[in-house]
Amino acid sequence: MQSLSILSISIVLLSVSWVTSDSIQDEFYNCVGLKTEFSIPFSEAFFTPNNASFTSILESTAQNLRCLVPSRPKPQLIFTPLTDSHVQAAVICAKELGIQLRIRSGGHDYEGISYTSEKESRFMLVDLSKLRSINVSIDDNSAWVETGATIGEAYYWIAKKSEVHGFPAGLCTSVGIGGHITGGAYGTLMRKYGLGADNVVDARIVDAAGRILDRKSMGEDLFWAIRGGGGGSFGVILALKVRLVPVPAIVTVFTVPRTLEQGATKLLYRWQQIADKLDEDLFIRVIIQSVNETNMKLGKQTIQTAYNALFLGRADRLLQVMKKSFPELGLSQNDSVEMSWIESVMHMADFPSNIQPEVLLEGKSSYPKIYFKAKSDYVKEPISEYALERLWKRLLEADSLVMLWTPYGGMMSKISESETPFPHRKGTKFMIQYMTIWQSDHEKTAAKHIDRIRGLYDFMTPYVSKFPREAYVNYRDLDLGVNKVNGNTSFRKASVWGNKYFRNNFKRLVVVKTKVDPDNFFRHEQSIPTL
Repeated sequence: MQSLSILSISIVLLSVSWVTSDSIQDEFYNCVGLKTEFSIPFSEAFFTPNNASFTSILESTAQNLRCLVPSRPKPQLIFTPLTDSHVQAAVICAKELGIQLRIRSGGHDYEGISYTSEKESRFMLVDLSKLRSINVSIDDNSAWVETGATIGEAYYWIAKKSEVHGFPAGLCTSVGIGGHITGGAYGTLMRKYGLGADNVVDARIVDAAGRILDRKSMGEDLFWAIRGGGGGSFGVILALKVRLVPVPAIVTVFTVPRTLEQGATKLLYRWQQIADKLDEDLFIRVIIQSVNETNMKLGKQTIQTAYNALFLGRADRLLQVMKKSFPELGLSQNDSVEMSWIESVMHMADFPSNIQPEVLLEGKSSYPKIYFKAKSDYVKEPISEYALERLWKRLLEADSLVMLWTPYGGMMSKISESETPFPHRKGTKFMIQYMTIWQSDHEKTAAKHIDRIRGLYDFMTPYVSKFPREAYVNYRDLDLGVNKVNGNTSFRKASVWGNKYFRNNFKRLVVVKTKVDPDNFFRHEQSIPTL
């Protein structure tokens, strides 16, 4: 690496004279300045709580306002690197100085542990939002995507190159691809092509020694671990090479709502029996919540189940598939809308129909920040109509609760549980995401909503997976247990949450972690521990 001259370092330190002497910031500036050469003023890449831009940078990609309350510990420094070498220097210097890192690529982290902390007091944030280049190669059906780019940006640039190529990742387009892939990355194409993590063919990562490694140099064990083993445990992912998949020039979407008065209970019971067995080209999820039934004379609350779908083909074939496999929904030609794949991305992300795909380049600015708490479950057997009726009562009593049921089957059942760290494969009918949303920052309001979702989660215990009760690592849930973040956590303690996220793959993840990061440098409240 090239070094800055003594004069350059002096200018840098003068430009940040507002930093107190001998602080974490001074130490880090000096170290990084000696290890790499910056082409921009330090004031554009480093932000402390004393800087006017600190709060806006911290909140820029954060989606959960619950994690930004004043009582939550914040980083002492935010660094926004512009090159791979900047990330290298950050890792090397933080390790030399004993500064703990938090690494953020997109900010959708449900518990905010990529940019805040539950317990750690001396830590800094490496924000990768400026590393967002995307290079699409249709010739070899691949794209290199830097980790700070959103999946919406990746979708956009893939579609600009080809109308018949796509990538099987998430529905929420403002998610950063780095954190998304490290947890698995499911979406509307999962039943046809598997997860985003299943379609990663190479990667660049900065390891705990500050080395930049690709798939060949990191080895297959580490490459296995970063494709579903959770973010923030093994290194800083710089970029991912993903495999593009074929999509039709025309696809079809539909959203069909059904309330209790329209037979929602029997219909949802039927969906559970066939959702994982449908044609692999068809993805039908169900969004469940209480609504005000305006068509009822009394305008009372009822439960609505909305069947939200993508079909990889035209409407006429979709209607044939539905008539054969799920006639109970009563899908009609009028319900079905044909469009391009990129338009379906925007439809499933709930953008207005008149907005152009360029909105996908706006990142987080098109998504409102909210207070929320979420949890997850996996279901192996259909939930009975009797249990559904009991569930409706709970949802009607707490109208802030939303459930999303996502179908598995298809390719998800064909890929081995051990192929990547993501284990929820064969035998899983669908996944449940529970979410509660509120608007006030009042502690009592937050406590009420969190108690409600925990109560719903407890109620669902008999109806979901067991031994272990499984959970999705990208819906990070600290209720499942936390690490002792300022030191090593025992394998036995971490396995409480580790087995829920990774099942039998957790042990292998611990072995990989011990090999590549024996000092447990990359750590957070639910990072993979060392042996």
